[in-house]
Amino acid sequence: MSRSEEEAREPETALESSPETAPKTGVEARQGDRPEEIFGRRDFLSRIGTGVVAAAFGVPAVLAVRSCVPEALYEEPRRVKLGPPDQLTEGPTFFPDQKVFVFREQQTFHCLSAVCTHLGCTVQLARLGTPGRNEKLEFHCPCHGSKYHVDGTPYEGPAPRPLTSFELELAPDDQQLVVDRAHSIAQSWRFTV
Repeated sequence: MSRSEEEAREPETALESSPETAPKTGVEARQGDRPEEIFGRRDFLSRIGTGVVAAAFGVPAVLAVRSCVPEALYEEPRRVKLGPPDQLTEGPTFFPDQKVFVFREQQTFHCLSAVCTHLGCTVQLARLGTPGRNEKLEFHCPCHGSKYHVDGTPYEGPAPRPLTSFELELAPDDQQLVVDRAHSIAQSWRFTV
């Protein structure tokens, strides 16, 4: 081979080993050769693995938080039917399930809570004096000694405020007396049938 042939070949080898013609690997191949490919197989599998791990920990965490919220409320209803007004006797009638006293004076009614305003004990109706002549009605708390007048006003003991008065109304469907324990009203309020 002559010297001129060798010189002619040298540029070919120089072109073969130049950085522009060298095969691209790794990040270089991803950046330049195929612009439509966003990430490679390794990135794809890494993202899938991360998603599976997040779901494996995330779903039980969400379910654990959701289990703290009850599906059903076990509260007593706040509006309760007490029965037809003509079946209530004159004077006070105690409804133990609702913890209320309903007072009837002919065709006028009012309702007082039987829950003591001190610590929530159930008060009891006390009849003082001689029945029929000078009988006096009061409410006594058996727990801490609070005493209330018949209108619910406290006069002795640690009770901080009067017994709660609740609204009464007639049910439109069957004309029963309904107490609404969600709405307290003034002590002087009366319901007339």
